[in-house]
Amino acid sequence: MNRSHAGHFAPLTHAARREKGNTAMFTTPHKGLARAGLLLGAALASTVLCATAGATAATAAPAADGAASQRAGAPAGTQRPCPVVYFDLGETLVHTAEDGSTSYLPGAAAYLRDLRAHHIQVGLITNVPPSWGATDAERAARLKQEVDATWRGSAPFAWRDFGDRILTPRTDAERKPAPALWQRAKAASGHCRLVYQAETAEEVGAAAAQGFVPYQVGRPHRPEFLPVGLVELLGRGVR
Repeated sequence: MNRSHAGHFAPLTHAARREKGNTAMFTTPHKGLARAGLLLGAALASTVLCATAGATAATAAPAADGAASQRAGAPAGTQRPCPVVYFDLGETLVHTAEDGSTSYLPGAAAYLRDLRAHHIQVGLITNVPPSWGATDAERAARLKQEVDATWRGSAPFAWRDFGDRILTPRTDAERKPAPALWQRAKAASGHCRLVYQAETAEEVGAAAAQGFVPYQVGRPHRPEFLPVGLVELLGRGVR
């Protein structure tokens, strides 16, 4: 989430962000498509499993004495089956058009519904001006006002799904890609597996460095968002 002038958010507008060439992709026979689909699924699963293993390794040492588990209210050595999927907002879930209107990006509303149907919690980690409030709740309230004032989608944004998991910078020093917001999300999530989805490689890389399973949205020839089935695998303790 960025700002083009004081007081008004401007999610990055990528007019040419998704030149996917989908019609050109699907000119092979059905057998070739099936093989490509299997390869894509295997590649995605491998990506998630490798990222999960890296996240486990990155967080294993601090938890070795069981103190972190006890602070989270869970016995040492256990992991709650509760993936939490965090998102950036602008150009990940919503798009701001040239006229300033805001709406869901294609597939975003359906993806959030699918996560909701599978009882998977979601959150936002997004940059807004620290002056919007003294607490995350105050800054989130202002964010909702800003988005809702320009919303042109056929259905309202699903703020209720995010609950109090809307993390924003308290100071300019906490703005992404600084690690503070991901660290705060991690501290609040106990031993849940954490996923972070955003449109920039810089942000997903920063999230991965904090132990999140990263997924860059909007890339050609792959699902727009991390498939819900793979998110569920994370909640089953896949390593």
